[in-house]
Amino acid sequence: MTANSIYPSTGDLNNTQAARAPVEIKPDLSFADRTLAISASEDSPEVREAYRPYLMNEKVASSDWIARLELSTVIKMVEEDLNRTGGDRLKVLVLFGSMRCRSYSRLLAFEAARILFRLGCDVRVYDPTGLPVKDDVQHSHAKVQELRNLSKWSDGHVWVSPEQHGNLIDWIPLSTGSVRPTQGRTLAIAQVSGGSQSFNTVNSLRILGRWMRMFTIPNQSSIPKAYTQFTDESAEEGGSRLMPSSNRDRLVDCMEEFVKYTIIMRPHFDLFGDRFSERSERIAAREKRRQQDLAATAAT
Repeated sequence: MTANSIYPSTGDLNNTQAARAPVEIKPDLSFADRTLAISASEDSPEVREAYRPYLMNEKVASSDWIARLELSTVIKMVEEDLNRTGGDRLKVLVLFGSMRCRSYSRLLAFEAARILFRLGCDVRVYDPTGLPVKDDVQHSHAKVQELRNLSKWSDGHVWVSPEQHGNLIDWIPLSTGSVRPTQGRTLAIAQVSGGSQSFNTVNSLRILGRWMRMFTIPNQSSIPKAYTQFTDESAEEGGSRLMPSSNRDRLVDCMEEFVKYTIIMRPHFDLFGDRFSERSERIAAREKRRQQDLAATAAT
């Protein structure tokens, strides 16, 4: 008797027979070369100067690698969403975690922002310069208030962190009284590494996003040996651009997936914030106030 006769192989160790049959979504090529980016004429000059450092000059932006991406399915989704909402663009806050002169997390954040901008999002990149170290006394600091206001404004976040990262996100609280600044928002995460491939940071950020009650998309991006993945500052397409690779393709996947999830979930954000435990607390609080009012009335 052989081992195979005792433990016969099913021939399907990955249980692929239980998977749903894949459906090929054919792109609508009439949308293939489209851009839904906010034009300079319809954009706020103040917002453009403060929060869109990722923008390239028009000549580069109209012909660079992002302009050549085939994103017809998601562009069609975004256009339908804009028509349905009267032009209410997805509002995306992008955070990066390094202040180095040549910060690869910043360069990757800019590339992500450019993809999202082409997809019609109102993308704002927060500059952490001047943000104080997290403590219990500087909540009114201008940079802290700016970050919190941007988080409140947003529909979703994109976090890009080096493998060794700081305390930027700590300044966005889990709760402020009954208000949860990040609850219900979507989240995409990415990391850059100085060494070989690693997922330590994105895995940590995924846990953090969950505790902040955000919906972190399934996909994620990690760029190993980041110092080898970007062109130099004087290269074509504006310089300091992400080179072609499967890592770059994965970044595009993440941004495309992030937009799809945000479009689908945004109309239902309030429903996801409705919880039994919190309803019970509100009912108990109202009953307590009613009893107090009755007692005060009886006393008079």
